[in-house]
Amino acid sequence: MSLVMVSTRLPVTLRPGPGGPALVESVGGLASGLRGLDVVRQGAWIGWPGPTGLPGSEGEADLTRRLETQGCVPVFLSREEVRGFYQGYANGVIWPLFHYLIQQLPLRPRHWEAYDRVNRRFAEVVAARCGPADEVWIHDYQLMRVPHYLRQLRPGARIGFFLHIPFPAFDVFRILPSRRLLLEGLLGADLLGFHTAAYAEHFTAAVNGLLGVASLEDGRLDCGARTPKVGAFPMGIEVTRFAAGAGTGPFERERAGRGQSLVAIDRLDYTKGIPRRLLAFEELLTRHQDLVEKVTLIQVAVPSRTGVKAYQRYRRHVDAMVGRINGTFGSPGWVPVQYLYCGFTQSELVALFRSADVMLVTPVRDGMNLVAKEFVASRVDGDGVLVLSEFAGAAAELTEAVIVNPYDVVETAEAYHRALTMPRHERRSRMRALRQRVQATGVEAWAASFLETLRAAGGTAPVAVEDSAAAEVAAVRARLAAAPALLLLLDYDGTLVPFGPTPESAAPGDDLLDLLRGLASRPGLALHLVSGRPRSTLEAWFGELAVGLHAEHGMWSRRMAGVAWERVPGARPVPYDDVLALLRRYTESTPGSHIERKSAGLAWHFWLAPADGGHRAADALVEEARRRYPPDVVDVLRGEHVVEIRPAGIQKGLIVTRLLAEAGPGTLVVAVGDDVTDEDMFAAVPAQGLTIHVGPRPSRAGLRLRDVAACHALLRGLLASRRPGADG
Repeated sequence: MSLVMVSTRLPVTLRPGPGGPALVESVGGLASGLRGLDVVRQGAWIGWPGPTGLPGSEGEADLTRRLETQGCVPVFLSREEVRGFYQGYANGVIWPLFHYLIQQLPLRPRHWEAYDRVNRRFAEVVAARCGPADEVWIHDYQLMRVPHYLRQLRPGARIGFFLHIPFPAFDVFRILPSRRLLLEGLLGADLLGFHTAAYAEHFTAAVNGLLGVASLEDGRLDCGARTPKVGAFPMGIEVTRFAAGAGTGPFERERAGRGQSLVAIDRLDYTKGIPRRLLAFEELLTRHQDLVEKVTLIQVAVPSRTGVKAYQRYRRHVDAMVGRINGTFGSPGWVPVQYLYCGFTQSELVALFRSADVMLVTPVRDGMNLVAKEFVASRVDGDGVLVLSEFAGAAAELTEAVIVNPYDVVETAEAYHRALTMPRHERRSRMRALRQRVQATGVEAWAASFLETLRAAGGTAPVAVEDSAAAEVAAVRARLAAAPALLLLLDYDGTLVPFGPTPESAAPGDDLLDLLRGLASRPGLALHLVSGRPRSTLEAWFGELAVGLHAEHGMWSRRMAGVAWERVPGARPVPYDDVLALLRRYTESTPGSHIERKSAGLAWHFWLAPADGGHRAADALVEEARRRYPPDVVDVLRGEHVVEIRPAGIQKGLIVTRLLAEAGPGTLVVAVGDDVTDEDMFAAVPAQGLTIHVGPRPSRAGLRLRDVAACHALLRGLLASRRPGADG
C-alpha cells in the first residue's frame, strides 16, 4: 500500500534554462509545504507540472519519464484549460467566496465547465495510477470534484480530501450557483478534513441544508450506502526546518539603532488584510506620537497572480497607501513603512522572523496561515510577540498570541501598541507556550493524524450484496423459486418505493401495482403488505389486490381482499390529545414538518424540513416523548424522516407470529424491509426462513439488497420463475 498525493501543482516545475528545460522545486504554496513529508516520499504525487511549452506528445512523454524518476505523475493542461479552470473558476469564483469577499465575485460566474472537465481529467489520471490497496489524498479547492469522479472510476478506493482554505458559513456558501455539484464532488471522499472545527461544521451545515444529508455519530454523514467522515485537522509546519535555519541575517545586522520593528509577510492577496494593517499602523502613529521615528513596519508582499486584473488593481491600491503614510509621517532619516514587493529565500525569511519585535499576521480571512507558526518556530530565542487575526484558522490554536479583529482599526492599532510595550516576562511566557504547541503539532503529526483517520474511515460503509455477493443472491432466488409454498411479507416505504417528501407523494405506480398483482396470483404464494401507514391509505392503494394488508405496524389487519379490517385485541390507546399537542409544538418550530394522524397513534414527518434543523428537532422530540410517556403506554420510534408515537407493544413481529400459525407445513417465510420497525419482523421469522434488508443501514437480516430497484429485480425474478412442479 502506498499514498497517492493529488494537488493542482506538482512539487517540481518545468523551467526553461540555457541547457534546455529543467525541473526545479516549486516555490511556495501547498506543494512546497508538503514536500518534506515521509509518507509523500514513499508514494506518488499527481499534479500539473506547469506550462511545458513542449511540442507534441513526444515532448510530453519525455517529461513524463523524467517526472517519474522523482515520484511524480503529470496532468497536462492547455493554456485555455488553465485560464478557465484555475484562474477563471477556482481563483475567480471559489477563492473569493470561500474567503467571504462576495464583492469580488464576477457578476456572471463563468468557466464552471472548464473546472469540472479538468477535475474529471485529474480523476482519470489518478484512477489509472492507483492500485486497489493505495490511499488517495486530494488537496484543496481547485480539485473539489475529483473525489466524486474518482469514486465512479474506483468504487472501492480509500479517498481523503483536505481543504486548505476556509469553508464558509452556510448562508455564504449557498450563494454559489454550483453549490450542490461541489458538495456532491466532496462527498465522494471517505474523509473530509478541514483546519478547524468551525470549517467542518460549516461544511456539515451545507450538506444538511442543500442535499438533505443527515449527520450521524462520530462526525459521519448519512449518504446512503456510504458514511463519509468529517473532521478538523489543524495543519502544522516542518518545525526543524525553521528552528535549524534561525541565525544571523541582514535584517538582524540592520536592526541595531533603528528602534522597534513590526514585520508582516504575505502574498499580495486581498484576503491578507494589508490595507487594514496599514490603516492600523497609521492609527498607531497618530494616537501614539511618541513612537514616530522609533518604530518601523516592514511589509513584505510576495507577488501573487500578477496576470489577474483584480490583483493588479489591488497592488496599485496598496502602493498608494504606503506612499501616503510615508509622505505624511516620514522624515529624511526614517521611512515608516519599508515595503518590499518581492519573494524571499528560506534563510532570508527566518532572519526576518528573528529580527521582528512584533509579527503581524492579520488577514481578513485565512484557512490556517502557516506564517504565524513559522514565526513561532523560528524564534529559538524565546522572544517576540505575535499579533494574530481572529479570522485566521491558526487563532483557534495559538491563543497566547495577541488576538485582534482586523476590521476594527482602532482596536488593532492599540494591539500593536500593547505588543510593542509588553513586558519581557510576558513576551517570553507567551512565546514559550506558543513554541510548545507548534512543536507538538508539526506537519508530520498532522499528516499521520489525517491518514490514520482515513484508514479507519475507509471501507466502513455497508456493502451492497448484489455487487459483492451475486452468487448469494442467486442462491436465494433459486430457493424462492423452488419453495412449494411462500409467505411473503413486504414493507412499503423504503422497500417497494423510495421515500418521498410527503406521505402522499409515494403512491404506487402502475409498474409496482402490476408486479404486486402478478405476485398475488402466483400459485403457492401468500403476499402481505406490512406498513406503518393508516389503513385508509392502504385500502385506497391496494384494496382491490388479492393481498393481505397490515396498517399502522400491525394495529389493523385485513387478511384478504373483501374481508373487514380487524384491530389487534388488547392495545392500550395513546394519550392522543396530549401527544397531538406535543407534536404541534414541534411542527410550529420546525418549518417543513407536519403531523400524520392515525387511528391509534400519530406520526411527525420532517422530509421537507431543513436537514440539520429537522434531525435536531427529531432527536429532541424523541428524547422528550420518552421522558414524558411510560414505556408500557407508548412506543416512540425514530424512522426515516419520521417520529412515530404508537401504542406500546404494537409491532410488525406480531403479524409474523399470527400468520405463521395459519401457514401450512413446509411454508418458506420471507420478510423484506428497510428500517428499524422491520427489525421486529425479522426477529419473528423462524430460523429456516429468509430475512432481506433493503438499503445500507445496520440490520439483523440475513441478506442485503442495495436499494428499491434491487428489491424490484428480486421480486420480478420470483414472478418470472416457473411454478413448483410445472413441466419442463
